[in-house]
Amino acid sequence: QVKLVESGGGLVQPGGSLRLSCAASGFTLDYYAIGWFRQAPGKEREGVSCISSSAGTTYYADSVKGRFTISRDNAKNTVYLQMNSLKPEDTAVYYCATGPKCIDYPTQYEYDSWGPGTQVTVSS
Repeated sequence: QVKLVESGGGLVQPGGSLRLSCAASGFTLDYYAIGWFRQAPGKEREGVSCISSSAGTTYYADSVKGRFTISRDNAKNTVYLQMNSLKPEDTAVYYCATGPKCIDYPTQYEYDSWGPGTQVTVSS
């Protein structure tokens, strides 16, 4: 069975950190770009970050630039999103998805397979 599963979400205070993981099973992530998206209640799903298959290209939305870092470990078939200096406005369900390449301003329509998401809540 081919699937992606996100993990690492939770409740954290403002200024705190979380590391999200996106693990694949049933297929290898080696040939795919991976995008991280988030969706807050009542808002559209937005692209947060992406990484190319070779990890040579990365993208960050302006709202997370300098605070989030995307990385991948193809040997572990996993992509990570390190989130530091978290803010209440980062609260959302975070999803990972596979895509053909990492380009600026990714949209959900360019990505194929999706995980179920993991909740991130930033609150004091």
